Amino acid sequence: MQKVVKLANKYKVPVICRGAGTNVVGACLVEHGGIILNFSRMNKILSISKENMTACVEPGVVLGCLQKEVEKLGLFYPPDPSNLAVSTIGGSIAQASGGAKSFKYGTTKDYVIDLKVVMADGQILKTGSGTIKNATGYNLNTLFVGSEGTLGIVVEATLKLIPKPQSKKVMMAYFNTVREAVLAVNAIIEQRIYPATIDFMDKNAIQTVEKFYPANLLTDKEAALIIEIDGFECSMKYQEDVITGILNTCNASEIQASHNDDEYNKIWTARRSSMGACAKLKPNVTTDDVIVPRENLEALVLGIRAICEKYNLEVCMVGHVGDGSVHPQIPINYNDENEYKRYKFAKAEIYDLTAKLGGILSGEHGIGAEKREHIHRVINSAALDYMRQIKKTFDPNNILNPYKIF
Repeated sequence: MQKVVKLANKYKVPVICRGAGTNVVGACLVEHGGIILNFSRMNKILSISKENMTACVEPGVVLGCLQKEVEKLGLFYPPDPSNLAVSTIGGSIAQASGGAKSFKYGTTKDYVIDLKVVMADGQILKTGSGTIKNATGYNLNTLFVGSEGTLGIVVEATLKLIPKPQSKKVMMAYFNTVREAVLAVNAIIEQRIYPATIDFMDKNAIQTVEKFYPANLLTDKEAALIIEIDGFECSMKYQEDVITGILNTCNASEIQASHNDDEYNKIWTARRSSMGACAKLKPNVTTDDVIVPRENLEALVLGIRAICEKYNLEVCMVGHVGDGSVHPQIPINYNDENEYKRYKFAKAEIYDLTAKLGGILSGEHGIGAEKREHIHRVINSAALDYMRQIKKTFDPNNILNPYKIF
């Protein structure tokens, strides 16, 4: 690895890292030729320490496989993007990925405690330590998490683990308006109940999933919340009762709850099938990742819907609304020039709306090539200048995944 990078740096040849290629922002696209480093064979779990509650892994380890292995020891690695069955640890570090459980447990950046990184000049950089706490110098871990392979190449990661919750259950609540669903989110949090997840599906997403992957969803409702609770077995009934009471107060029209693993998996499979279902509507599908303060969720969801209606585009919306994240999924035909042009206009307006509502362009997908022309809408010029200076310091010849982020 070091020899390849040194040679590439000498001749100024781009180096692009690739895990499973599941990112949706073109983060590992090869735009100007170069060397692709495929990490699919660097897929070893090097160690799991039950005592220290840490795991040391290579970047090609599939996230879902790591979760299964640590759970055998009663441990838990919470980040859970929808593509966890195929996405890799290296990719999740590069994109700072999150998932449904990020509401309660945080995202990838909260679990990285040490990285081994090959720098552009071939040097090996160690960013942290094997300890859970580290206040020794600058926190380089958080600099590399989300850097999309533009600052260095992660070849090993030490991750923090936590105890696996004893029990879990998922509830699905339906509402006649988006407003009622959003009010229910805030009402749950105000009662100091902190579910593992609070996810959202709008009517179009519900109907599209039910059309292609039937799961007995209620297709006449305007919105649904998917709420997972976890913890000690003795706390589950209390949590469920409190949340059910809140949902009823907020006019939930129907509440479904899982009573076994099959019912639990059925609800989550439906939610995670939304993009696949949406992709069946047209030859192509785009998904986005905008996030606003929770108080502006209703305005964001309704605003996105209005923008898509303005440009005659279909949209299915899902998201992790516990932390204000919304994923508009827009099926389009890239070969239809008129439709693609309308989509580009709609996307720009969605980003302007997000900025107006105090939000940002990505909470867990990253920027890549797809959003780089829009990053100025939410990041000011001074901050962008500092980012470029950091990039130049770490990679003066601009060989590491060039032209991503900005």
